[in-house]
Amino acid sequence: MARGFFITFEGGEGAGKSTQISRLAERLRAMGHDVLVTREPGGSPGAEAVRHVLLSGAAEPFGPVMEAILFAAARSDHVEQVIRPAVERGAVVLCDRFMDSSRVYQGITGDLDPKFMAALERITVNGMVPDLTLILDIEPEKGLERAAARRGEGAADRFEKETVDVHRRRREAYLAIADAEPDRCIVIDAGRSPDEIARVIENVVTAALGASHTPASTADA
Repeated sequence: MARGFFITFEGGEGAGKSTQISRLAERLRAMGHDVLVTREPGGSPGAEAVRHVLLSGAAEPFGPVMEAILFAAARSDHVEQVIRPAVERGAVVLCDRFMDSSRVYQGITGDLDPKFMAALERITVNGMVPDLTLILDIEPEKGLERAAARRGEGAADRFEKETVDVHRRRREAYLAIADAEPDRCIVIDAGRSPDEIARVIENVVTAALGASHTPASTADA
């Protein structure tokens, strides 16, 4: 059985990752692909148990090191219980956030030691590096407006509530990752309409999957 394909979606708050993942999954399934949609933090029973602790801010008083370790524990369970088995069976896995979020949120704006973060990533990812990472890039102010509209009367989560300057640093960090790893990362302008973004993403993903992953009958769809 052919190996599957692992695609991660990254970006700041309100970039539209969830919307675009849903649209891409629908398109890929229509093309005949086995598609698994998942997310971080979460995605597996063990990781979902940690999700509320992280997003509620309950771990925040213990500092960024503790948050990074909790994210790592959740990611390790997610990789071994969900992502790796799906890729090994030949599925296309679409994941909302992965290792780059830890690099940016805990590593850069959490000011953690790069060597510590690299060691933590190496252990938790355990070779399951994404085949393709789509970084949805948006101006922080616009992204935060979208996030506020999405949650309505609900409270901002642990990461949404931080200052615009912090969100700007995160945007810069994502763009730096894309510059450093151009073979894996593609930056998508997330300030455009959802339809325009979806078309760009579909073209990028179809090209990345290649003929061996695209059913012949739908190759020109």
